[in-house]
Amino acid sequence: MGSLSITISLPFWHINVPETERTPHCPPFLVGLNPKDLRTVSTPDAEYRTQSWEEVSYLIRTNNLERFQRIPSNLRRYKAFTYRLGKLHGSIANFVLGQRLRWELPVVPRGAPFQYEDDYKILHNDWPYGLDPRIVHLVVWTKFELKAVSATGDLTDKARREIDDFVTKTFRSRVPSNQVMWFKNWAALKSIHAVEHFHVMLFNPDPDFIKEVTNGDVPQCEKADI
Repeated sequence: MGSLSITISLPFWHINVPETERTPHCPPFLVGLNPKDLRTVSTPDAEYRTQSWEEVSYLIRTNNLERFQRIPSNLRRYKAFTYRLGKLHGSIANFVLGQRLRWELPVVPRGAPFQYEDDYKILHNDWPYGLDPRIVHLVVWTKFELKAVSATGDLTDKARREIDDFVTKTFRSRVPSNQVMWFKNWAALKSIHAVEHFHVMLFNPDPDFIKEVTNGDVPQCEKADI
């Protein structure tokens, strides 16, 4: 008579969590996840496959931005972090403005887009996607509006040209152009609506250049107390 094998299904909030840290009830920061996030959090890290530079480039070129995702355990940490921020600061936007950008309200630009360096700031994405570790994910925060077409939410041709010129001057001048991509999330995908920003991804850039362009910034996910 063969042995009987029994598989016990873990609650999704126990996935990627050491047994000693598991809770009987779902933590509040994981309640009400959308289907995509629920699917990600329910996936063991060992089954996650990082996205390559070729995949990243394709998703940006084809505007399939919703297919970016975080490593499952990092998404869990991100949800816990943003939940705590909401309690401490009222919103993620308040935290970004006050602690990361150190900009005071009302946020008013000094000049035209990209005219003055104090009208924008380049920082690491605090919680980057689950990508090839050679890919650096930066966010360019701006005091000025990145104008969009109201009907589609997509950038106007003028705004797209202004951003691309800035990316060429700032990044493509130091990194091969085929190793630089940028995008602006559509409204439905933006986690922070109150502050204008767009994303820049670089493949295998010089670490000294990244320190220089971010003024030595360290992403929140690398902070010891997170």
